[in-house]
Amino acid sequence: MRMRPTLSWTPSSDLPPGTTDLKPVADALSTGGVLVLSGAGISTESGIPDYRGEGGSLSRHTPMTYQDFTAAPQARRRYWARSHLGWRTFGRARPNAGHRAVAAFGRHGLLSGVITQNVDGLHQAAGSTEVVELHGSLDRVVCLSCRAFSPRRELAERLEEANPGFAPVAAGINPDGDADLTDEQVADFRVLPCTVCGGILKPDVVFFGETVPPQRVEHCRELVREAASLLVLGSSLTVMSGLRFVRQAAQAGKPVLIVNRDPTRGDPHALTRVGLPLGTSLTTVAGRLGIPTDNPAAAPTRP
Repeated sequence: MRMRPTLSWTPSSDLPPGTTDLKPVADALSTGGVLVLSGAGISTESGIPDYRGEGGSLSRHTPMTYQDFTAAPQARRRYWARSHLGWRTFGRARPNAGHRAVAAFGRHGLLSGVITQNVDGLHQAAGSTEVVELHGSLDRVVCLSCRAFSPRRELAERLEEANPGFAPVAAGINPDGDADLTDEQVADFRVLPCTVCGGILKPDVVFFGETVPPQRVEHCRELVREAASLLVLGSSLTVMSGLRFVRQAAQAGKPVLIVNRDPTRGDPHALTRVGLPLGTSLTTVAGRLGIPTDNPAAAPTRP
C-alpha cells in the first residue's frame, strides 16, 4: 500500500456535526473488543504538533517525500539536519493523559489492539503493548542498501560528534520529528553513512509517497476483522492508509467511533464523532468505567 501524499482535505458541508456526548465511547469500551486507531492529535498534549489541526505544521511545513529523500544528497542533508535537531526535543516527549488512558483500557482487557499512525513511541512509553506502528518509528534507523537496522540514539551520538556546535534555532517541531530550519542553517551539516556498508541511512518511518509494508497492512486488516468496534483517536483520516481501515470496519457493520476536535474524512462512516480534547475525554471515560489511568509499571523514560 503506497501512502498517498495527500496534504490537505476540505470537509464537505453535509458532514454530521461533532458531539460532546462520551456515552457511545464508554459503552463500546465497556463491552470490550475495541480496536484503537490513533493519529497525531493524541500526541499534541505531549508537545508534538499535529499536521492539520489548528496551528498544524502543514501551514508552514511540507513533509519530506520518499522520492525527494532518495533522489538528492541535498534533500537528505536538509532532512537529517532538521531531524537531528528535532530529535533533541521529540525524543524527550512524554506520554500524556490520552496515551495513559489507552494503556489503561488495554490493561483492563477492553482493547483488541492498537494501531497508531504516529512515529513517536508514546503509546508504548505509556504502557500499551503489541502496538502496530503503521508508519514505523523514529527511534530506529535503516540502511537503504543493506537493510541493517540500528537505534536512533546511536546515530544521534554520531551526528553530534560529526557536527560539533550545531545548534540553530528552529521555528518549530513537526509530527515527524522534523525541525523547521532554513537552507542556510543546514548548509554545512554533515550527513553520515551506514557503518555496515556505507549506504544511505533513513529513519524507519514511512515517508509520504512510500509504500507501507504489505504484511503490516494485512496485519491491521486482520485486527479490524477481529475487532468488535473501531475507536479513532486524534486523526483527520486524510491519508488513505488510515481511512481504509475505517471503511473496512464500517463495511463490515462494526461501529466506528471518532474522538477528534475537527471533522475527519471518516465522519460519514462513524456512529459518532466527539469533538473534545482527547486527554480530558479519555480520562473522563476511564473514570466512568472505574478504571485508574496511572500505571506505576510504565517506563519512566523513553528508549
